[in-house]
Amino acid sequence: MTDPPSNTDPSRRAARLPAVDVVIATHARPELVRTAVDAVMAQDYPGVLRCLVVHDRCEPDDSLVREGRRRSVEVLVNTCTPGLAGSRNTGILAGAGDLVAFCDDDDVWFEDKVSRQVEEMERTGALTSVTGIVVDYQDRRTTRIPRPEQMTVRELARHRVMAAHPSTVMVRRAALEGPIGLVDEDLPGSYAEDYDWILRAAGVGEVAVVEMGLVLVRWGSSQFARQWSVIVAALDHLLAKHTAFAEDPRALGRIYGQRAFALAASGDARALAAAARAVRTWPWERRSYLAGAVALHLLSADRVLDLANRRGRGI
Repeated sequence: MTDPPSNTDPSRRAARLPAVDVVIATHARPELVRTAVDAVMAQDYPGVLRCLVVHDRCEPDDSLVREGRRRSVEVLVNTCTPGLAGSRNTGILAGAGDLVAFCDDDDVWFEDKVSRQVEEMERTGALTSVTGIVVDYQDRRTTRIPRPEQMTVRELARHRVMAAHPSTVMVRRAALEGPIGLVDEDLPGSYAEDYDWILRAAGVGEVAVVEMGLVLVRWGSSQFARQWSVIVAALDHLLAKHTAFAEDPRALGRIYGQRAFALAASGDARALAAAARAVRTWPWERRSYLAGAVALHLLSADRVLDLANRRGRGI
């Protein structure tokens, strides 16, 4: 593939811009990942973009490889812990760019995503940046934009801020390989690895926000959508790891409510007790009551998830 055209002495302009490594982890979704890669290659960013596609427990697709001076695609195999976290780390460690960005294999970047994000990081000096998303669920699209004041440990612990999606993240490599750290490969099933990471990032420095929907996110195709036992184990891991939850009843009640819902959806007999604990912790947490209703067979877990997804949200 030839490099995209650029105006007014592109070589000098590109030389002043930071190189960006884009890590795309994938597992047996060849058509989706190709669309994601094409969107990365179509960015209007004049600087260097290196796309690292990491195949996890599947045959690598060498047809994705592209060579170019300012645009390239490399195909890798996950050499770390099997799963999403290990795949992301494989891509991170294989790169050398000043900035690292992530894109899930079922998401699509808008063409000005990188240029706008790099501009914001250069302007603010922030270690990490996120953008807004456009949620695509059953042919309905909903734009969700995180607010800058939400990107603190306290607010992230309380609300999760799903609009700050992992496919929007860009981070300085020095911070990623330094004080923030790599993706946690100990999280069960890699569930919430992005949430764990953004909590750590917010604890280290500013998370700048480009307040525009710059990533198309296909909602509802997550591999974790119905893996209830994995979700429960991962939430327990997060509770043990991050003191921000224990220090804030509202944040703790939210995680307890999510945990209770996962238990109820799986038919676990502990669900009602878990929902009661969540109510005692923070009585205004709606997930607790939804969990109780699902446990008592008054509501369908699938129906609740569908309604949440239609609004561009999750449980």
